[in-house]
Amino acid sequence: MSYHILNYINGQWVATETEETINSYNCADETEIVGKIQSSSVGDLNDAVTAAKSAFSKWKNLSPVERGDFLHRAANILEERADEIAEVATKEMGKVLEETKGEVLRAVSTLRYYAQEGMRQLGDVIPSNNPNNMLLTKRVPIGVVGIIAPWNFPIAIPVWKIAPALVYGNTVVLKPASETGITAGKIVEVFEQAGLPAGVLNLVNGRGSVVGQALIDHIDVNALSFTGSNGIGQRVAEGAIARGAKYQLEMGGKNPVIVLDDANLEYASQQTVIGAMKQTGQRCTATSRAYIHHSVYEQFKELVLQKVISLKLGNGLVEGNNLGPLSSREQFDTVLSYIEKGKKEGATLLVGGSVPKEKSSGYYVEPTVFENVTKEMTIVREEIFGPVLCLIKVDSFEDAIEQANDTIYGLSASLFTNNLARAMTFINDIEVGLIQINGETGGAEPQAPFGGMKASSSYSREQGQAAKEFFTTTKTITITPIP
Repeated sequence: MSYHILNYINGQWVATETEETINSYNCADETEIVGKIQSSSVGDLNDAVTAAKSAFSKWKNLSPVERGDFLHRAANILEERADEIAEVATKEMGKVLEETKGEVLRAVSTLRYYAQEGMRQLGDVIPSNNPNNMLLTKRVPIGVVGIIAPWNFPIAIPVWKIAPALVYGNTVVLKPASETGITAGKIVEVFEQAGLPAGVLNLVNGRGSVVGQALIDHIDVNALSFTGSNGIGQRVAEGAIARGAKYQLEMGGKNPVIVLDDANLEYASQQTVIGAMKQTGQRCTATSRAYIHHSVYEQFKELVLQKVISLKLGNGLVEGNNLGPLSSREQFDTVLSYIEKGKKEGATLLVGGSVPKEKSSGYYVEPTVFENVTKEMTIVREEIFGPVLCLIKVDSFEDAIEQANDTIYGLSASLFTNNLARAMTFINDIEVGLIQINGETGGAEPQAPFGGMKASSSYSREQGQAAKEFFTTTKTITITPIP
């Protein structure tokens, strides 16, 4: 089946004013067109913002409980359509079907979590110096929220932005990545089926240089929530600051694991490989650097290599395949270029590093492991966003933390140990926003804050109760009785 996804503006599916479209290709077989999305204009984006602005007054004045009911309905519909939407997303971005299905169910949980937020408090009563006064706060929505979502989590990330935005009373314009524009259309269909009023959620597909920039610059967009590359994130921040809009950025990572001499090596190697290779390494929280105590380095290395070699590449829709293709020709070329840089700069290639000979089509790259890397090498400094892992021998726990922190990024990190004192030191000293003790670097739950430090984030947080901080602003009220 080939899909054709129109823009969704003010409750209607409409073609772009230019009538131009963009093809979405199956990344496991680039000869297959999954469907077409709109190549939208600035005029289309303006129409979407106008619709969201017009719908805001009525939407914000609904009871938060009623807004939560829409999310409950959307969660049920998304769960019913899980197989269909997971299959589309697998074709568009490459992760295996089991992982994509898990992403859909994660989005269902997110919707149900934020549906309940409609029944939680949105303010506080504060003691006043005047015993006769009532001093209180009330959280209110910001207005029109622009969401710029990435291709690597085409279901979970848009939903974890849309859900809190809506339940707290905002209206939304969604600009997804073009690579996964059909998946985005399916998500919007779910909200349409749930009966969301016209204009509350709008979808505009198209090129980031046109639609994304117009969304960043639009004077009627009160807040911007962005997940993606650091370069585009900087443009979002600059555009928002220039016109006084609120902004939230989640960007890159170069996430380390530290394996100490007392770790369970079988378990640690399994978790490290999962962290590095799951979703073909296309996660901002993917493991890219492993710092291993010298006394267990060789044993850990052999366990990692055994597990990497056993991975089976293939079409994500076929049962038994546990590593799919990369998302696009561009990403394919980027990952291969980093592997070549690693070899040219003197790193030792232990396994992988090539295009599998048996794959005549699709954006497949073998899972790759390097050793003998130094901190100056490109593959240690820059985010690759592919199935590439660097193994690094260290002399001590302190050395490992120092090297792990030697990066512009600060998203996630893991420590494998059975030593409580070392775990507590790691929690205090590692410079990241997401910490795992004896777990892989990826993974987050809807009820917990998500976000990084340094160049990984704007230091804001998504998900959980933290989402309230971004998607609302506070009014402080004093009520004085007239004598």
